[in-house]
Amino acid sequence: MDRAILRQSLENYRTPFDEEKAFASEFIELTFDEDAFLRSRKQGHFTASAWIVDKFRTHTLLTLHRKLNRWLQLGGHADGVENLLEVAMTEAREESGLTSLRLVGNGIFDIDKHIIPQRGDDPEHFHYDVRYLIEAELNEPLTLSSESKDLAWVPFDTVEDVVGYNPSILRMLEKTSRSEYVI
Repeated sequence: MDRAILRQSLENYRTPFDEEKAFASEFIELTFDEDAFLRSRKQGHFTASAWIVDKFRTHTLLTLHRKLNRWLQLGGHADGVENLLEVAMTEAREESGLTSLRLVGNGIFDIDKHIIPQRGDDPEHFHYDVRYLIEAELNEPLTLSSESKDLAWVPFDTVEDVVGYNPSILRMLEKTSRSEYVI
């Protein structure tokens, strides 16, 4: 997948959620920027995430992010890689140790534009996060990476208790319960 395929996927992406509709055109526009996949693009850049669920759709795998100190889905920077599915799968493997990862559906599951606070010499900037629905085995052992303080399979009915009010995570949770994602 390269930026042209990503652009086409974003143009074809449909969501019933107004917050995604509000910034979808910005994602498409960003694909035309030659530095869009590099974190050196200081105003914002693409990232990719894996919304990892078990096959029964009862749990999601979350990480307590070391730098942000928040429970989030697994993912990270593209660092020049234009295939964001590949980025999401690589990040999921590296941050969890899971090998049973499998894409659910045909492509993009969710998109989110969010602000990242200034840290050291890195100014405040946006992440244009493209997310994929990934399935994994609940009983497979997890391996904690240096980017995380903790990893946990969180039951769907306690996600909001763990993450607090996080609209993008709650949106992915709601999407997961829809019949088109229950395979």
